[in-house]
Amino acid sequence: MSGEWVTPEDDYDCQLSEETQKMAKDELREDKNTRDQALEQLRSWLKLNPRVENSRMDARFLLRFLRCKKFNVPMAQEAIERYLLLRQVYQPAFHNLDVKEKNMEELLALGYIFAVPGRDPKGRRVIVARPGVFDPYKYTNADMCKIHGLTYEALMEDEESQVRGFVHFADGAGVSFPHLTLFTPKEAVRIVKNGERTLPMRHKEVHAINVHPSLKFALDFGMSLISEKIRSRVTIYTSLDDAKEKGMDCSMLPKEYGGTIPMKEMINAWREELMSLRMTLLSHDKMRVRPELYSEKAREGAVSALKQGFNCSTVSTGESTMHGICGSFRKLEVD
Repeated sequence: MSGEWVTPEDDYDCQLSEETQKMAKDELREDKNTRDQALEQLRSWLKLNPRVENSRMDARFLLRFLRCKKFNVPMAQEAIERYLLLRQVYQPAFHNLDVKEKNMEELLALGYIFAVPGRDPKGRRVIVARPGVFDPYKYTNADMCKIHGLTYEALMEDEESQVRGFVHFADGAGVSFPHLTLFTPKEAVRIVKNGERTLPMRHKEVHAINVHPSLKFALDFGMSLISEKIRSRVTIYTSLDDAKEKGMDCSMLPKEYGGTIPMKEMINAWREELMSLRMTLLSHDKMRVRPELYSEKAREGAVSALKQGFNCSTVSTGESTMHGICGSFRKLEVD
């Protein structure tokens, strides 16, 4: 790797609340010793990996993968490579994640997807999606992927959220058949699988309302693609009233959905949050891998699995050991 890393190595200073630190210990096996060793291993592995040309090396970035994989270092390595390759292969959807770009500004103003201010009683950020406001004749499928990427990348920067996870709320009102034609079934499979496997987010709850009966086949198809763990966290309601009757907490949602803050205010607050992270998100375009060192299937496919497993070499590094070259010379494959 020539030149400088996107961000340098830093000395991590844990700013998590005491309650969140306890949760991280109980649920993710994270403590200072585990964290320090895992960060050292990931950084050494990145330096040795001939397929990675550039990456962020700061702790906050690397910890998103470690926390999502409960500090299983080989699985975090796999996730990082899959993530970097996905960004490279699907550049129209993952590069130039700029809130000031015209289509991103418009979709944000429409309230297509945004995170609400504050946190729910369990300390989680709530993400609201309103796919029905997306005009499939005006915007492209790359625009749709890009606004999701912009949202999720920004949210993953926050360490409390890396530990506590996210709640999703979707309103299907206005979604019709033309929306389904934005992606082929094969593309839909890739998106759903990558959304779950590649983006290092802890999805804790998913709530959806107003799913039109005529689109049930599409919903059933999508549900069949996700893991049983995530599927068990999805609840679908016929309407907002149905959701309220069944006990869904609407207090964090926009006023239009039973909360207290008008949606426009939430969108404006979210835009300010995105603006504060704008340069960080744009710097991600400097992250690069060498696609020619990956299999053709991995480049063109869903990057859905690293099939050859975790046959790690253990490298001695003084007082500790490092799974530093685990998979460094493996070929990425797809299912």
